[in-house]
Amino acid sequence: MSRQEIIDKMQSKWISRKLLVFIVASVALFRGKVLSEDWVIISSIYISLEGATTIVERILKAKKGSSSTNQTIE
Repeated sequence: MSRQEIIDKMQSKWISRKLLVFIVASVALFRGKVLSEDWVIISSIYISLEGATTIVERILKAKKGSSSTNQTIE
């Protein structure tokens, strides 16, 4: 296993990549490496992706729940 694979495996256990990007952007903002306008774009993308992911997960769970209900009724 390569060093990159080990880092990816450890990172996936602790923190999502989207959250990691948001944290890095926030640190860069406070250190003066990222403009506030850029940070707003990054944070908006993060919030949108998290919201979209949550919606898709809920839809899939609802479909799974309704399909299992339909199978038991038939």
